[in-house]
Amino acid sequence: MSKLLLIALAVSVGGLVALQAGSNAFLGRQLGHPLSASLASLSVSLGVVVLALLVLRVPLPASGGLAATPWWSWLGGLFGAAYLTVAVMLAPRLGGATFLACVVAGQVLVASLCDQYGWLGFPVRRLSAEGVIALLLIVAGVLLLQWRGRLA
Repeated sequence: MSKLLLIALAVSVGGLVALQAGSNAFLGRQLGHPLSASLASLSVSLGVVVLALLVLRVPLPASGGLAATPWWSWLGGLFGAAYLTVAVMLAPRLGGATFLACVVAGQVLVASLCDQYGWLGFPVRRLSAEGVIALLLIVAGVLLLQWRGRLA
């Protein structure tokens, strides 16, 4: 795949995250609690993944691979549940753009640390001066979205 196609796919999935935050927040209001919405959403996710596994005939993982997996690699499910529940609670209060700008800022800041130090198996990619400026611009964007209208 070309890098441009990969970037387009990543941007598209990012757009789905915006829709996910809104739909799950609405679901939370309808079901009466953020955890109920998280459970419903994760149940749909589980169903889709199980269906894909069956349709694509993906074999079960080898037990040796499971045993050799580091403890921290299992935290993705915990992080996903935390994101989902916090999104249900905060997206309606902050607004979609501000909430997702905060999410993106957190993602890029932590991803930069992962790249800088090679955490979680990422290849080491040192942060350049331009990268630091980009991070500062992302944080500035969050602040501008939060305070829009208040400066007028």
